[in-house]
Amino acid sequence: MIRALAASAVAVLLAAAPVNAAPRGADLILWGGPIWTADDARPQVEAVAVRDGRIVYAGDRTGAQAMRRPDTTVVDLRGAALFPGFTDSHAHLLEIGERELTLNLAGEPSIAAVLEKVKAHAAGLKPGEVLWGRGWIETHWPEHRFLTRQDLDSVVPDRPVLLGRSDGHALVANSMALKLAGITRDTPAPAGGAILKDASGEPTGLLLDAAMGLVEKLIPQPSPAQKDRAYRAAFAVYSSRGWTGLHYMSVEYDDALQLEDYARRGELPLRVYNAVTPEGAERLIQGGARDAADGRVITRTLKFYMDGALGSRGAALFKPYDDADTTGLIKMERDKVLPVWEAALRSGVQVTTHAIGDRANHLTLDWYQAAFEAVPPAQRKVKDPRWRIEHAQILQLSDIPRFARLGVIPSMQPSHAIGDLDFAPARLGEDRLAGAYAWNSLIKAGAIVPGGSDAPVERGDPLMEFYAAVARKALDGHSGPDWHPEQAVNRATALKMFTVWPAYASFREHDLGEIRVGERADFSVFSADLMTVPEAEILKARPLMTVLDGKVAWRAGDW
Repeated sequence: MIRALAASAVAVLLAAAPVNAAPRGADLILWGGPIWTADDARPQVEAVAVRDGRIVYAGDRTGAQAMRRPDTTVVDLRGAALFPGFTDSHAHLLEIGERELTLNLAGEPSIAAVLEKVKAHAAGLKPGEVLWGRGWIETHWPEHRFLTRQDLDSVVPDRPVLLGRSDGHALVANSMALKLAGITRDTPAPAGGAILKDASGEPTGLLLDAAMGLVEKLIPQPSPAQKDRAYRAAFAVYSSRGWTGLHYMSVEYDDALQLEDYARRGELPLRVYNAVTPEGAERLIQGGARDAADGRVITRTLKFYMDGALGSRGAALFKPYDDADTTGLIKMERDKVLPVWEAALRSGVQVTTHAIGDRANHLTLDWYQAAFEAVPPAQRKVKDPRWRIEHAQILQLSDIPRFARLGVIPSMQPSHAIGDLDFAPARLGEDRLAGAYAWNSLIKAGAIVPGGSDAPVERGDPLMEFYAAVARKALDGHSGPDWHPEQAVNRATALKMFTVWPAYASFREHDLGEIRVGERADFSVFSADLMTVPEAEILKARPLMTVLDGKVAWRAGDW
């Protein structure tokens, strides 16, 4: 309330200033289409004016016209819709770029199609060079099974082949790769991982979670030049899809510093909020949060993994999967991680943890609660730590109210409810679906739910994510009989999931997320009004422009 009154007072003062006074001038004015603010007090305005990277006016067109100077840039939206900058609350930036530059198996319709693509790619490699690709997912294939080493051997037997599943929690290796890694029928699976075996006890080639580390030495590591190309590719892709920012999950600490360098040189067209890997815990906790290039890159979060993924059956469940005799994987040890989390509370470092299965989410909430009790607010650098759980995908109904009660943020990806629609019921059974992808239940229980994409696991498209949140249907409009349509959200809530709530989850609610006087001028422009068009039309829209700090970061070439 105080914030809203203060913003209103600023707007009144600006509107009352003399026409030719310098304070009234604007660097940038946008009008000519629907402008949605994500501000409950004033959901829609006719025009926005910007000065020095901040919003100085949001209201009717007449008020904006009064702030126009000879050197003011005026953008006529020509009917396009303008929103606060869309932020992807969960993405993997380097991997997004690598997907563009390596063998990309996303969307391949069958094992046969994958093998054809792998064979063609191998023909262009040097002798003995490892073939590395990613992005396959078997859930829609006619073969209805995972890839195996025998599949890969049939097309490329003479070099190591490693193909990562789309979720990043499994890969398949051919026989040569298994041999070079020393993996046999007698190799024990590491804690938090699994080596899948056939009926005879031989490895199938599929390695889950921590077991992927057994072949890590074979995976080609990018050179500095290759990493630079991957990051620049990711910047271009994400800007062109209409994002103005992302929360970068599982970034290496040194890569966070590299992103700061891009920002200082003016080469980063996105706002990046970093969550570093556990290997960077000591550096982040001792050095504290980092804020570079006037907030373009912020590093203040540690990212952990409690379990694996649902598709590869690594998500940790209380009861066995309905379609397999396993309960998934737990990848952390309580006694090892709690001291780190307690130190994070004392130093003001945010913690976020990947948890997909109901058991993984329950344990994460329990362990968070233990850390909060061990370090009460008076001993914390930040009293409200805003710790997060990434995915929060399958929950016991009794755990849903615990998020708001503990102040834990469930960071969720609506497109997972599209990607998992056709296989999750078989994995979970009908009863567990009641707490699956339960965005609306969490929101009604008082939780803040920032939305993301988990790209490159999913495409990384804000329009797809917005559609998934409000429709809760596959891209062709179909939905399963037990897919709980009541978990879909209305459009005002969906807008918050990609604007207001990502800002809150990154401690920037006074700076980002709304079109409101005083906030940074970050905007996303789309060809259709996402708030009013029919559901199916959301997917037909296209991004037209992004603005960061009042400057155009990306614009469609034909607009």
